Amino acid sequence: MAPRRLPFIVTLVTAVALVTGCSDGEDSGTASSAPTAEADAAVDQRVTEAEQRASDAEARVSELESELDTARQRAEEAETRADEAEGRADDAESRADEAEAAALAEGEEAAAQAQQEAEQQEDDQGSDDPAPEASGLTTSQESAVRSAQDYLQFTAFSRTGLIGQLEFEGFSTEDATFAVDSLDIDYNEQAAAAAESYLEFSGFSRQGLIDQLVFEGYTQEQATYGVDQTGL
Repeated sequence: MAPRRLPFIVTLVTAVALVTGCSDGEDSGTASSAPTAEADAAVDQRVTEAEQRASDAEARVSELESELDTARQRAEEAETRADEAEGRADDAESRADEAEAAALAEGEEAAAQAQQEAEQQEDDQGSDDPAPEASGLTTSQESAVRSAQDYLQFTAFSRTGLIGQLEFEGFSTEDATFAVDSLDIDYNEQAAAAAESYLEFSGFSRQGLIDQLVFEGYTQEQATYGVDQTGL
């Protein structure tokens, strides 16, 4: 009975071998295709990340360029404001010089006119005019007094400033000092008038205006009082 089963066994073994071989082939094909899909996915992910980084970098460059443009614009605006401020300072200085020159010219003209009138009056009265003896003043002193009064009608003066102006007109230091000290002058009010005059022609800080008045011969107290009256 054993010899009759041999062909069936051989056939069965062959079939099993074929089935096993087919199964191994399918597993091998599936395994070989899996790494390729994973690699493609990894590449796609890296490409996407690279594109995102490039986009971020481009956006950052745009931001930096915008910031640079803004900084340049601010620098130009600051330079323009500095130029304008310098121009205003020059204008203010020029106006102050013009105001001082105008006031000085008016004062000189008034003094010259007063001196001319005094000389004319002296000529009319003659050498026997008793007025100087009656007042106790010399002719030169009376002339200096009149000149000082005329100056004060046109502009404000400090004590030393008015004495200096009379000396500039040719009066001696003694006559100029006598004339100024013989007058009842409120130098606080003179300082206030001078401060107002300066502010009409130029801009000043409070301390700057006080310093300018002190430079003109007013005391620190007089200058401070004068500036206080302006409300600065």
